Amino acid sequence: MVKSDAKDLPHDAQTGQALGDHRSLAGTTGKASGTSGGAFGMTGEERLWLTRAWLLGACLISAIAFVNVLTIQHDAPRLGAIRPAIWEASSALITVCIFAIPAAMAFWMVRKQPRWWLAVPAHLVAVFVYSVLHVSGFVVLRKLGHGVILHEGYDFGPLSTEFPYEFRKDMMSYGLATIIYWLALRRSAQKPEALAPAPPATFDIQDGARLIRVPVSEILAVHSAGNYAVFVLADGRRPLTRSSLGAVLQTLAAHGFVRTHKSWLVNTARVTGLTPEGSGDYGVALGDLEVPLSRRFPEALATLRG
Repeated sequence: MVKSDAKDLPHDAQTGQALGDHRSLAGTTGKASGTSGGAFGMTGEERLWLTRAWLLGACLISAIAFVNVLTIQHDAPRLGAIRPAIWEASSALITVCIFAIPAAMAFWMVRKQPRWWLAVPAHLVAVFVYSVLHVSGFVVLRKLGHGVILHEGYDFGPLSTEFPYEFRKDMMSYGLATIIYWLALRRSAQKPEALAPAPPATFDIQDGARLIRVPVSEILAVHSAGNYAVFVLADGRRPLTRSSLGAVLQTLAAHGFVRTHKSWLVNTARVTGLTPEGSGDYGVALGDLEVPLSRRFPEALATLRG
């Protein structure tokens, strides 16, 4: 059974390096510090996961916008379909554009891991900027949409009441986006576990009352002796077990063993040479051991020659 076991040269006034000296300054590699050649110092894996997070956020915003359009149509059918579509599309479009702000904050959190007394004020400033950009952006787009499509004006309403209302919603949107980006960046930092090498395949030989477990790679050949199969091992041992050669081949064929003679199986990985012996027969060398290859087994010859 098988188991898977220049000091005098003129110098540059800014860098102090000798003119004509093209070596990198000490402590540099010729690239921007911390960039590893990537945009904004991000690795390829980080960019990939940030893109995935942005796509997820865009899908969520689009779905919410669609549901909101249907809801407004249901609650206020007199508005028609175009006005809600302009309102929600403008908000969604600006949102997916300013997702760069929570993405940048998440990147800062992951890379710098700031203390909470630094992180909280930074997020408060970021979410305020996020909301101002969102509101001002969709107001501009709505004015354009209403003017071009509906030939009418758009009134956002009193800033003192409408902006706080939008700010509350933007806080939720900013927070959710930041969490999604943070999780994506943490995921990108995880290194896949190295796969442990598979243990070598082994074969169990029931030699009388003894069970001998040997690596398949150490079996040079197997030959039949009456009702027994004799295993020729690389270390010189020849244990045997009561079995037909055909039954042994059924197990060992998957490990590169071929039948070269009615009485012999060989491990193709251990073959060191072929010697023609006339009439289509060959001798198969496995180190110091030589076994017959009968012309009646052309598939074996093709395998060994291949």
